[in-house]
Amino acid sequence: VISSTTPIPAAKRAFQKLVDAKGQFVVPVVFVTNAGNCLRQKKADQLSHILGVPVRHFPLNIYRNKHCALSERQTMALISLFSPVLAVVLFGEPIRWETNLQLIIDVLLTNGNLSNAYETTLSAHLPLLACNMDLMWMAEAHSARFGHGTFMVCLENIYKKITGKDLKYEALMGKPSELTYHFAEFLIREQAAERGWRAPIRSLYAIGDNLMTDIYGANLYNRYLDERLARKSTKAVANMVTGAGTPASVPQEVDMDNGWESELASPSATSCKSILVCTGVYNPHMELPKDANQCIKETVFHGHRDFRFDPALVEPEKIAEDVDAAVQLIFEMEKFGTAV
Repeated sequence: VISSTTPIPAAKRAFQKLVDAKGQFVVPVVFVTNAGNCLRQKKADQLSHILGVPVRHFPLNIYRNKHCALSERQTMALISLFSPVLAVVLFGEPIRWETNLQLIIDVLLTNGNLSNAYETTLSAHLPLLACNMDLMWMAEAHSARFGHGTFMVCLENIYKKITGKDLKYEALMGKPSELTYHFAEFLIREQAAERGWRAPIRSLYAIGDNLMTDIYGANLYNRYLDERLARKSTKAVANMVTGAGTPASVPQEVDMDNGWESELASPSATSCKSILVCTGVYNPHMELPKDANQCIKETVFHGHRDFRFDPALVEPEKIAEDVDAAVQLIFEMEKFGTAV
């Protein structure tokens, strides 16, 4: 929608389609960003000012355990020279990479006590959480810029070079994680309820310019919705055969929601369709391999190390020139009456 602080020209046209005469959204809309370099309210105010539409911020405060809780603006590492560190939280790429890489390695290899020497034989390091796994992102430059995912690659390789072990994450949040899209779907349901809509929203549309985050994440969530629907169908058929109750032949996971499902309630959506736009990281003019049978997206995987690469997950449902064309396409697909 915006490139750094500059609106993509088609964005304003797109949002004119999405608001009524009073400037209110005619359909539920959620902005999903991996950017962690400013407060949520500041980001919402920035979008409101640039796009001329009302944007609210919604806190995601779902990860809690005995170690830490994600809050409004924790520093990248919860560090004090006078008390042990409990956890490390990565929100976004810093300005001085070498300083921050050194500091995080210091924390991880001293088990949070910076007055100690490195312990490279530790069986486990402090809890490490990371948001924003984008390897690259688009700003005003003609080529993509290093993102937080690149910073994470540096950190992972330094840690492994020193210890011989893989860096372990307690949680990975932000696109393309399922949790992020589930939370977005939860907000869509909340907006629909505020409008008094009684019919559940079944179809979600995710518009983005990055194959490895926006499209991968939307398709991953769509796969989750498909599998969830299949499990429910299996259970329903089994119950029809055996009567009420959970039959022994049905796997137990049929009746067990994920932890984040219990926090946010089960989704009402049954599909999440991905639409790739050509105004950001994705380059529609990229030279294709000479072998027509080889997909360009199979050549290099730019997603995070801990996400298994599946070529099917980086294939968008549709491709549009820009976000304005994407919104128009959705209106046509849904036969929405206010399309212009």
